Amino acid sequence: MKCRGNSISRRGFLTVGAVGSLGLNLATFLQVRDARAQQKHYDFIPAKADSVIHVFLPGGIAHQESFDPKPFSPIEYRGEMGTIKTNTGEVVSETIPQLAKMADKFAIIRSMTHGEAAHERGTHNMFTGYKPSPALQYPSFGSVVSHEFGPRENLPPYVCIPNQPNIYAGNGYLSSSFAPFSLGADPASGGFKVRDLSLPSGVDDERFARRRSALDAVNYYFSQKDRSDNVQAMNTFYERAYNLVSSEKARDAFDLDKEDNALRDRYGRNQAGQRMLMARRLVEAGVRMVSLTYGGWDMHNNVTSGMKNQMPALDQALAALISDLDSRGLLERTLVMVSSEFGRTPKINQTAGRDHWPKVFSVMLAGGGIRGGTVYGMSNATASEPEIDPVGPEDLATTMYHLLGIVADKELMAPGDRPIEIVDNGQVIKPLIV
Repeated sequence: MKCRGNSISRRGFLTVGAVGSLGLNLATFLQVRDARAQQKHYDFIPAKADSVIHVFLPGGIAHQESFDPKPFSPIEYRGEMGTIKTNTGEVVSETIPQLAKMADKFAIIRSMTHGEAAHERGTHNMFTGYKPSPALQYPSFGSVVSHEFGPRENLPPYVCIPNQPNIYAGNGYLSSSFAPFSLGADPASGGFKVRDLSLPSGVDDERFARRRSALDAVNYYFSQKDRSDNVQAMNTFYERAYNLVSSEKARDAFDLDKEDNALRDRYGRNQAGQRMLMARRLVEAGVRMVSLTYGGWDMHNNVTSGMKNQMPALDQALAALISDLDSRGLLERTLVMVSSEFGRTPKINQTAGRDHWPKVFSVMLAGGGIRGGTVYGMSNATASEPEIDPVGPEDLATTMYHLLGIVADKELMAPGDRPIEIVDNGQVIKPLIV
């Protein structure tokens, strides 16, 4: 049984009694125990990744029509889509021809599984690594990364493109100062401009500096009067906002017009392409975690036409992102994670679609210490459940944190001074790691 906070188990009390005769009093025992706890939670993990780009596909993408086709199952299970071979000899859906040519650069988990068939609950799992709880709102991956590492190069540590996609992508029980920075606009839209990055009309640098000094004085006064999270978080928000607005390098990171037109075309002049290009710019500049969404994958009807409509842009953009990161020497230190809240039913339904299916689905990983050309786990012949090596959201989260150098069972403090592990009972998926 684990000791939580300052609690001592019955065995712990017996230990205190036993060592008392040796001159080790209760205070010393507590110091030793706490030191051991600190050592457990803060053991150094050499980080393989500096940044994460989390590409989330809301709605539940069909694994059968993407990363885990079943060409030998009956037509009502395999669907109408054909398959192609990757450059490593694996079989994937014909919907990802460009990714298939670079399968040696990424890994596929084909045995993701959890028990939540509702969109909200499945999304919670895949943004936090936890099952939903009525008693506590868990922080997202990005907010935990922000909490553990803070900002770099005057840039927000956690950015959502184009906006925070759901409540589970937020700070949860952590201070609101660890909430994501949202662009507020889609990089693919005409006249794209990130909100709040430029000085107001008529305000030059000198006036800006005077305003900051005045605001600092006001903030100091209120911070002495009120120690609440809201006041402290607002101070942090303003500090980071000023750093962002006052840093030309930081502002430039959000400017897609700095990119070569040919490269923008290579990503695709669409939501998938321009969002992923923005993500690459941000991690290159210093953002630690970028979460972006693309498409709507809740295909209860006509899954074949739906996939043919949305997959080409995703395939093009992901292939461009991986190759672009690789050519810049960034892939080795940038983890790309492509996930969805669940998969789709093994059998095509009466409206030629697939329904919600959390029992088994797929996740793609690339860079940041991931062993390329790997397929981990396997679903059964009809893609209805894991055949070998099931992976839960807690395992995926633990592996991601491990690659970043974060100890996943480190305890953070929830309201009421409750110690909560970043991830509970997750295991690092070692075969995926270089």
